[in-house]
Amino acid sequence: MKNTKTMVLGAVLTALVFLLQYLGAFVKLGPFAISPVLIPIVIGAATCGVGVATWLGFVFGAAVLLCGDAAAFLAVTPLGTVITVFCKGILSGLCAALVYKLMLNLTKNSLAAVLTAALVCPVVNTVVFLLGCLAFFMEPIAQWTQAAGFGGDTAGYMIYGLVGGNFIVEVLTSLILSPVVVRLLKIREKA
Repeated sequence: MKNTKTMVLGAVLTALVFLLQYLGAFVKLGPFAISPVLIPIVIGAATCGVGVATWLGFVFGAAVLLCGDAAAFLAVTPLGTVITVFCKGILSGLCAALVYKLMLNLTKNSLAAVLTAALVCPVVNTVVFLLGCLAFFMEPIAQWTQAAGFGGDTAGYMIYGLVGGNFIVEVLTSLILSPVVVRLLKIREKA
């Protein structure tokens, strides 16, 4: 029975990842798109385990590529873009699930485990994105830095221009919404 519930919830979360990735571009907070797509990944990590969370990360990567969010990077190097996008998605799900499991074992506190996973997921997503930028996209990013008025401060552009505001919004929405949804699902499971 638990496997069936995991499969069904995994399927629903898969659909949510696609839906939220496609709709996320339309929800803005100032200049930043609010991307709640990491929330289903954290929910999957806390309710379904490592396999489903990793799968959701993979689906997130595929959705990013399919919806055109990576178009500027695809024009520079398709292989580098695919590697970066799939690595950041897969590792976000995998790390969130592993951290959730570790924290739950150490603290026996589900809220602490969900909050930790909700923090780790966007951190890993952003760090791997930045590493991908360093590995594959420094020449165009240097040009984008100049065009954006950052002078020669490529690191500043990467932090403030590419990830800064979006990262803060992702962390806050993940920290606020993930524990609420996980708690509701666990209450429903007990009923």
